[in-house]
Amino acid sequence: MALGKYSRVDNNNNNNNNRKSSSSYCSTVTIVVFVGLCLVGIWMLTSSSVVPVQTGNGSAEEKKNQVEDQVTPVTSDNNESSNTSDFEDNRGDLPDDATKGDANVSLAENDGKGNLITQENQDNTEETKMDESKKDDEQSASEGGEKSGDNSGGQGDSLENSDDKKSDSDETDKKSDSDENDKKSEENNEKSDLDDGDKKQDESSSETNGDQADNQVEEKVDQNDNKELEKSSDEPKDDGQLKNQSSNEVFPSGAQSELLNETVTQTGSFSTQATESKIETETQLSSKKYSWKLCNSTAGPDYIPCLDNLEAIRHLPSTKHYEHRERHCPEEPPTCLVPLPEGYKRPIEWPKSREKIWYYNVPHTKLAQIKGHQNWVKVTGEYLTFPGGGTQFKHGALHYIDFIEESVPDVAWGKRSRVVLDVGCGVASFGGFLFDRSVVAMSFAPKDEHEAQVQFALERGIPAVSAVMGTKRLPYPGRVFDIVHCARCRVPWHIEGGKLLLELNRVLRPGGFFVWSATPIYQDKTEDVEIWEAMVELTKSMCWELVNKTSKDAVNGVAVAAFRKPTSNNCYEQRSKQEPPLCPESDDTNAAWNVPLQACMHKVPVDASERGSQWPERWPERLEKSPYWLSSQVGVYGKAAPEDFAADNEHWKRVVTKSYLNGMGISWSSVRNVMDMNAVYGGFAAALKDLSLWVMNVVPIDSPDTLPIIYERGLFGMYHDWCESFSTYPRSYDLLHADHLFSKVNKRCNLVAIVAEVDRILRPEGKLIVRDNVETINELENMLKSMQWEVRMTYSKDKEGLLCVQKSMWRPKEVETIKYAIA
Repeated sequence: MALGKYSRVDNNNNNNNNRKSSSSYCSTVTIVVFVGLCLVGIWMLTSSSVVPVQTGNGSAEEKKNQVEDQVTPVTSDNNESSNTSDFEDNRGDLPDDATKGDANVSLAENDGKGNLITQENQDNTEETKMDESKKDDEQSASEGGEKSGDNSGGQGDSLENSDDKKSDSDETDKKSDSDENDKKSEENNEKSDLDDGDKKQDESSSETNGDQADNQVEEKVDQNDNKELEKSSDEPKDDGQLKNQSSNEVFPSGAQSELLNETVTQTGSFSTQATESKIETETQLSSKKYSWKLCNSTAGPDYIPCLDNLEAIRHLPSTKHYEHRERHCPEEPPTCLVPLPEGYKRPIEWPKSREKIWYYNVPHTKLAQIKGHQNWVKVTGEYLTFPGGGTQFKHGALHYIDFIEESVPDVAWGKRSRVVLDVGCGVASFGGFLFDRSVVAMSFAPKDEHEAQVQFALERGIPAVSAVMGTKRLPYPGRVFDIVHCARCRVPWHIEGGKLLLELNRVLRPGGFFVWSATPIYQDKTEDVEIWEAMVELTKSMCWELVNKTSKDAVNGVAVAAFRKPTSNNCYEQRSKQEPPLCPESDDTNAAWNVPLQACMHKVPVDASERGSQWPERWPERLEKSPYWLSSQVGVYGKAAPEDFAADNEHWKRVVTKSYLNGMGISWSSVRNVMDMNAVYGGFAAALKDLSLWVMNVVPIDSPDTLPIIYERGLFGMYHDWCESFSTYPRSYDLLHADHLFSKVNKRCNLVAIVAEVDRILRPEGKLIVRDNVETINELENMLKSMQWEVRMTYSKDKEGLLCVQKSMWRPKEVETIKYAIA
C-alpha cells in the first residue's frame, strides 16, 4: 500500500519539524488525518471485494477461483510488485506450519517413511502454487488500483497481513462494521498492534494441526453454499482423513484441494483414473467370453489328462515297470470340459454308498464279470453293489480287519494305528470299512488294470487315487504311514533287489507294520513257496521283524503276515552284508515328486528332536497336539512352529464353525469326498473331524513342505503340482476348498486350465469354496459363471474375498478333440 508507506516517511519528517518549529505542526496533523482517511477508504474498497457470496450455482471455474482465493497460503515476497489483499488474505488461515502439521499426521500413520522428502516436496509445491495464484489474482484485483509492495522495514508487510486477517474475519456485516470502527479509532498505533497480532496468530497457527486447517476450509465452503466441498471437508473426520491429508501434501493450494476432493467423492465434472480403470476392468471381465468346449478323447467321461496321454505312452521305450500306468502329463493342460456319462445322477449318500452306487454314474461291467465270483462288485438293476469287498475278504471286510488286530494286537486300530496305506486296493472295501475303526486309509491302484476300480472306490465315498508302484517314488513323505497293507496286490516285492518294498520302507513309520495277505503266505504251490522264501530273506536283510504269520482264517480262508520296521539303526550296523545298502546321507527321504526309485534304505532317526524318533500320540489326541519335533523350527506364518500350528488350528475351528457349517447353505450330510487344495497344516480337515467325511489334504510342490505334519496329526494327503491334472477320475469330489491357491498358481500356470481341472474332479452340484484376494475372486467368479455355475455366496473385505459356488450339470455343445488322448 503506497500511501501507507509515504505516511511513515511523513511522520518521521513531522517529528523532525516539531523540534524546529511549532508552525508546521498543524500541517503535519492535517496530512496524517488525510492519510488516515485515505487508508480507511482504500480498506473499505478492498474488504468489500474479497469474497463475494454465491447465492446460486456458479460455474466450476468460479468455485475453483473462489476457494483458491480463500485457502491458498502465501509467503511474503519483497520483490513482488503487485500483491493483492484478496490473495494475501489467507496467510493466517493456512500458514506453512499448519500444512506441515498435516503432513506429519499422515506420515506418522505410515511409520515415518520418507518424512523429510515429503515435507520438502510439499514446501516446493506450495511456493509454485502461490506464484501461479498471485498472477491469476492480479487481474481480478486490478480495479482497486496498483498497490505497492516495497516494504523495506517489514512493518508494511505486517500491516497488510493484519488487514488481511480482518478481511478474513469479515464474513458478516456486523463484523465488518466493528472492524471499521476499530480502524478509525486506531491510526498511528495500528501498525504496531497489528504486527503483534500477526505474530501471535502465526504462533497460534503453528500449533494447529491439519484438522484445524481443514475445518477452516469447511467453514468458508459452508459460507459459499458449496455442498461438494462440505462433503469432502467432513471426510477427514473419519477413516478418509489420512488419505485427504496425503493428497494435500502434494497439492496444498485451495484450487487443487477442491479438485482432489471432488474426484475423491466422484462429484462434479471429473472422476478419478482409478475409478474409471476399475469400472472398465470389471466391465471387461463381466463381458469376457470364455469359449468352453467339450473334451473328445478315447476315455470319454473318464478322461484323466496325465494318465490318458496315449501319444506319450506309445513312445515309451519300455513298459516293463508299469511305465504306461505312470503319469505322462501333456505340455499344455487341456482347457476343455469332460463330458458327463449319459444318465448321470446325484451320487448316493454315505454310508449307503459303501454298499451300492448308481450304475450309470460308473457304467462299467467288466470288473463285475471278472471279479463277480469274489464278491467285488455285482450289477443289481440300476445299481452296482459291493457284497463282500475283495479277494481276501469276500465274506466281509470288517471280519478281516478284526482278524488282523487279533493276530497283531499292537496294531490297535484307531488308537496306535490311525493312517494306513493300502496298496493295490481294488474297490477299496478295506479302507471303506476301516472308517468303522476310526482309521483312514490312503488307497491306490493303477488305472485300467482292473476296469475303473479306483473310480468305484471314489463313487462309494472311499478315499483313493490312481497310482502305481513303477519307476518313481510315491507322492508321499517319508516315515508317515502307521501301517502299509497289501491284500493280494500282485506286486513283485522281491525282484530287483527289493526296490518296490524299499519304497514302502521309505514311507513306513519306524515301528510301523507291513501287513501282507497273499497266497505265498498260505499256499504250498512251488511259485508261492519260492516267493515266500525270497520275501523272508529280503525282509531280514532290511531288518524287518516278522511279528506273526497266521494260519488260514476260518471265514475268509486267508492268512496274513505282519512285519515291523525297526526303531533303531543297530541292526543295520550289525549286518554282515550291506545289502540292500543304506542311502547316502544327502538323500532326502521326503523328496517324492518325480524322484526315481532307489534300492536303498534310509537310516532310522534316533535324535529325540527328529521326526520319526518317537511314535505319535494316540488318536484322537494327536489331531490337535503340536508334534514334538516342531519345537525348534519356525512356522509357515513366521512364528515359532508350535505357536503357528496352534494359531492355525484355532483359526480354522472358528472359520468352519462360524462360517462354513452354517453360513453358506451347504448340506453337509451330502458331502463325503472333500479336498483341501492347499492344506498347509491340515487345520481345515481337522476342524471337520466330527463330520462323516474325509479330506484329501494336498500340499502343492511349490509350498512349504508341511505334509509330514498333516500325517503326524492322524490325517493324510499327497503332494501335487496344480499346473497338472490330479491323479483321480472325473467327478471324484463333493467339495473342493482352496485357500489362497489360485492367485499363487496363476503366476506360473494357465488359470483357465486350472479351472477346467476343478470342473473335471468336482461332481455336478458339488461345491467350491475359495479364499483369495479380491482380484482373483472376481476373475474366478466370472469364469465360473460362464460355465453356468451358481454363485452361492461372495464376500470381500480389506482386499480379501470369499467365494462359494456350486457346479451345474451344464456341458458345452462345441467339441474339442484331444489328439494325444485318441487311441
